Amino acid sequence: MTTPENGAGTEVLRPHAEDAFAHELKALAAADDRPRPVRWKLSPWAVATYLLGGELPDGTVITPKYVGPRRIVEVAVTTLATDRALLLLGVPGTAKTWVSEHLAAAVSGDSTLLVQGTAGTPEEAMRYGWNYARLLAHGPSREALVPSPVMRAMTQGMTARVEELTRIPADVQDSLITVLSEKTLPIPELGDEAQAVRGFNLIATANDRDRGVNELSSALRRRFNTVVLPLPATADDEVDIVARRVDQMGRALDLPAAPEGLAEIRRVVTVFRELRGGITDDGRTKVKVPSGTLSTAEAISVVTNGLALATHFGDGVLRPSDVAAGILGAVVRDPAADTVVWQEYLEAVVRERDGWKDFYRACREVTA
Repeated sequence: MTTPENGAGTEVLRPHAEDAFAHELKALAAADDRPRPVRWKLSPWAVATYLLGGELPDGTVITPKYVGPRRIVEVAVTTLATDRALLLLGVPGTAKTWVSEHLAAAVSGDSTLLVQGTAGTPEEAMRYGWNYARLLAHGPSREALVPSPVMRAMTQGMTARVEELTRIPADVQDSLITVLSEKTLPIPELGDEAQAVRGFNLIATANDRDRGVNELSSALRRRFNTVVLPLPATADDEVDIVARRVDQMGRALDLPAAPEGLAEIRRVVTVFRELRGGITDDGRTKVKVPSGTLSTAEAISVVTNGLALATHFGDGVLRPSDVAAGILGAVVRDPAADTVVWQEYLEAVVRERDGWKDFYRACREVTA
C-alpha cells in the first residue's frame, strides 16, 4: 500500500490497483448492498462493475479496467466465489496480468500477494522459506518460518496471484496441488500445517503460446477453472483500450494528453491487426504474418514511446515519424524473415492506402 514512507500519490511510478483506484473502490463499497462472500471487500456484482465500468447512483463513474465480453468477467468473478482457483489463459497482451491485479484488488483490497513465475522460481516462493539466522539459533519454529505470498493469502483469507504459471518448473507448479485441493499447506519440518481460511483463493495467469515450456500436469489443471481472454474483438475496442492505457501511463510519466493522436493510435492498431490476422481490414489482400505477437500491450508500448518522442523531441503532436520506429521494432523480431514480411506489407498495403503517405514515408525512412 502507498504510504508517506514509500512514496505517495504521483511519486509512485505505478501505484497498485487498490491505490490508483481507491476512490472507485470506496464508492462501490458504499453503494454495494448485495451479499458478499466471507472476507470479500465487495460483492461479486460490485467486483464485476469495477472491472467493466459503470455509473453509481451517486454519480460516481467507474472506469472500465477490461474491455471485452461481460460474461468472461462474470465467470472469473464467480469462480473466485467458489473453492475453485482461477486460471486466466491467453496470448500475450490480452490483459491477463491487468485483470488478475484488479480482481485481487476488488476482492481482497490487496493485489500484492504475488508470485512472479520464471524458469528459476523456487518451491519456497510457493510454500515457505526460513529465516536462517533464527533457524540456526533456535531450530525450526513458526518464528523462523518465512511465509510465501500463497501461504499468507491462505492464513489471512485473501487472494494470491501467480503470474506466468507455465514458466515455472513442473515440480514447483505441482506444489500447488495440495494447496488447491486440500486447502492446506503441510510444514513437515514442524509436523504442522497451514490451513486456508474462508476467503482464500488463487488467480494464475498463463500464456497459451508457452504450451510445451512447462505444461501444466492434468492433476494441477483440474484444480483450476480456466477462462480464456481473447484479443479485442473489433478495431474500435482495441483503439479504446490503447487510448485509455496510453493516457494512464502518460499521466504517470508526466506526458501531456494528446487527443489529436487518436488517428495515429488507430493507424498503429490497424497495422497490428492486419499483420496479426494475415489479411487487410477490407478482406481484399492477404499479407504474411510476422513471428511476433503484435499484441495490444505492444501497441500501447509503441504509442507511449511515440508520445514521449513527440513531447521531448517534437512539438507535442503525435505523428507517423514518432511511431514508425516502434512499429518496426515490434514487427521485425526475426531480422531475416520479418524484414521481408514488413517490406512487402509496406509496398503492397501501406503505399496504396489513401491518407497514409506520411506514414509510408516515415516507415521507409526507419526501414532503410
